[in-house]
Amino acid sequence: MQLTRELVEIESTTYHEGKVGDFLAEFLSDRGWSVEKTPVPQPTESGHFGPRWNVYAGPASGAPDLVFSTHLDTVPPFIPFSEDAEFLYGRGVCDAKGILAAQVAAAEALRAEGYAVGLLFVSGEERDSAGAKVANENPKGSRFLINGEPTDNRIALASKGALRVILTASGKMAHSAYPELGESAIHKLAEVMSRVLALELPFVEDIGPSTLNIGQIHGGRAPNVIADHAQAQVLIRLVGDSATTRTAIERCAAGLAEVEFTLEIPFVRLRAVEGLPTMVAKFTTDIPQLSNWGQPLLLGPGSIHVAHTPSEKLSKRELLEAVDLYIQVARQLLKSEDVN
Repeated sequence: MQLTRELVEIESTTYHEGKVGDFLAEFLSDRGWSVEKTPVPQPTESGHFGPRWNVYAGPASGAPDLVFSTHLDTVPPFIPFSEDAEFLYGRGVCDAKGILAAQVAAAEALRAEGYAVGLLFVSGEERDSAGAKVANENPKGSRFLINGEPTDNRIALASKGALRVILTASGKMAHSAYPELGESAIHKLAEVMSRVLALELPFVEDIGPSTLNIGQIHGGRAPNVIADHAQAQVLIRLVGDSATTRTAIERCAAGLAEVEFTLEIPFVRLRAVEGLPTMVAKFTTDIPQLSNWGQPLLLGPGSIHVAHTPSEKLSKRELLEAVDLYIQVARQLLKSEDVN
C-alpha cells in the first residue's frame, strides 16, 4: 500500500515521467535489484523537454525467465492520493501505479524463492507506447512477459487494437451572410463524420465489435465566418486486421477531407492460465510493442471503467489479491516450462 501511495503522489502524466522514474530506480536499487534507467525521447510536439525514463530491474547476472511490466505515465489531470478503509484513490492508482506496486511485491517474493524474474516499467503508454518501443530494442531474454493493466484480476484472452485517424477538411472563408461566396470546411467535415458514424465495423464472434469514437473536432474562425479549416480526430478499436477499416474511412472522406492514419496498435490474442477467470480487454496495451520480451499475458487489479476518470480508485483487497495472483501465474508458467 505504501509504495502505491508514494507512486501516486508523484505526478507523471505522459511526457512528465522523469521524477517517478528516478524514484523507482532508486527504490529498486536500494532493495538489491540490478537497475537500468533508459532515456525515452520527448517528441517535438509534446512541448516538454524534461527527462523521461524506462526503468528495468533484474537479476545481477543472467537473463530473467519472466518479466513483469506496466507503465509509469498516467493520463491528465493529476489527482492527489487519498484513501478510506476500503479503497485507494488518485490519478494512476489503478492505471497503473497500484499494478506496478503489486508487481514489485510479487517479483520480490518470487526472487526470494529463487526464481529469475525482472521488472520493466515504461514511459508513454497512454499516448504512443514510446517507452515500449525503446525497450523492445534491448530485450533481456525473458521467456514470458506479464503485462499489467486493469483487468479486474482476470486473465485477458485478447486485447483490441487501435487505429488513430486525423481527418482534415479545407474551405474558403466568406461572410456568413453570403455562403455562396465561400466554401465551408466544417460542412464538409460534418458530412464525413456522418458517413463515418454510419459505418458497419468488423465483428468477431468471441471478441465482439470494433468500435469508433470521434474524440476531437476543431475548426472555423467565428459563427459569422464561413470556415476555411476543420479537423477531427477519430480512434477506432480494432478486432482484427485494419485494412478494410482504413479503406472504409478513406471512402467516407473521398472528395471532402484528407485522411492521415497517425497510429496503429494491432489486435492481439493472448494465452489463458488454467484455473483463472478470463476476459477480453477492449483497450490497447504496450504488448504489441514488447514482442521481444517473451510470450505475453495480460493481468492486473482494478477496473478499466474507472481508469481515466475523476473517480479512479482501487480496492485494497483487490490490490493484495493481485500480488498473490502474479506469484501464482508466474509459478505456473515457470514450473510448466521446466517440466517441458
